[in-house]
Amino acid sequence: MALPEDAEVGTTVHFHSRGASIVGAIPLTRCQFLIPFTVIHDEAGAATAPLLAKFRLPTSLEEKANDFVPLLRAVDFAEAVQRSQGIPDIGFQASRQLQFCHLSDKLRAVIGCAPTLLIALKQTCKWASLEDNVLSMWLERSDDHVKICSLLLGTAGIAHLEHSQWLQNIFPIHIVRQFAGPNWVPATIAFEARYAPSPQTQSSWPTTRFLSGQRASWIEVPISLLSLPNLKSHLPGSPPVYQAEPSSADLIGALRLMLPSYLDEGAPTVADIAEMAGISVRSLQRKLTDAGLSYSDLLGAARFDKAARLLRGTDAKIIEVAFACGYADPAHFTRAFRRISGVTPRHFRSQLQLR
Repeated sequence: MALPEDAEVGTTVHFHSRGASIVGAIPLTRCQFLIPFTVIHDEAGAATAPLLAKFRLPTSLEEKANDFVPLLRAVDFAEAVQRSQGIPDIGFQASRQLQFCHLSDKLRAVIGCAPTLLIALKQTCKWASLEDNVLSMWLERSDDHVKICSLLLGTAGIAHLEHSQWLQNIFPIHIVRQFAGPNWVPATIAFEARYAPSPQTQSSWPTTRFLSGQRASWIEVPISLLSLPNLKSHLPGSPPVYQAEPSSADLIGALRLMLPSYLDEGAPTVADIAEMAGISVRSLQRKLTDAGLSYSDLLGAARFDKAARLLRGTDAKIIEVAFACGYADPAHFTRAFRRISGVTPRHFRSQLQLR
């Protein structure tokens, strides 16, 4: 059963996130969600950078929390850490390091403005793809509770997704806690993967039952909680209005999201990108041509986007921005930036400061 977006508490809810078109997409996740797995590996005394490099993942992640990397490579990295270090339930261990503050700024802003839990959950579903570009979330009524469901579109049958599904479930829990208090726990946590947490992990959730092999991952929330007011809202007024859509799930959009994570370590070649996309170089070039682009165009746009973001949001020196965007020569960076924007990086920043 489904109910409309403006339904009152106590009726049935079914509200999907956007970004349902995933043909040819590369599943991506924010670097923030990879960091806990690297911390676990570091704490085990192992060399993390070589393992990241083996899976073609960026070796410097802390300053790239909001950039994106291939999700399936991140899952393979997590599985390699679990196997090599003998760490059971590494997804659970990683989830313990994540908090509400680790969600993207935009998602935290719209949740922070939500007057009730129901509105917050609807906003979460709408903007879920800000976290993983193929993540779909929705709410389902079941008796006296609502399931907060999540599904990574196009990843059915892929092994070891329970590592990601722990993170998919932990964030709705943190969102509910913004309204129900920090000690709230769900009565049920369900996984799409055929996976059962270890007895030690289950002992950390003594009042929660675990289900596996579901059609989606989900946690359940009593309907009686949906009208709870926001306990931690510090953002008065209406939720901010965003013009941009959630993270793109088409191939070209996914590549533009992914490239900034790699620029400072040497931009991936066309062959690298094709491998990540799971297609041939020829097919990738054909798709770019169909979109009226070359790989050089795509790379230039990604460099400009990252440079503009750093100039706008940080006080990094121009030379630091140049290196972060993959330019060895700051003069080359300035020429490339002016070719796209019409102004130098320094002028671009000064214009923003005047505004």
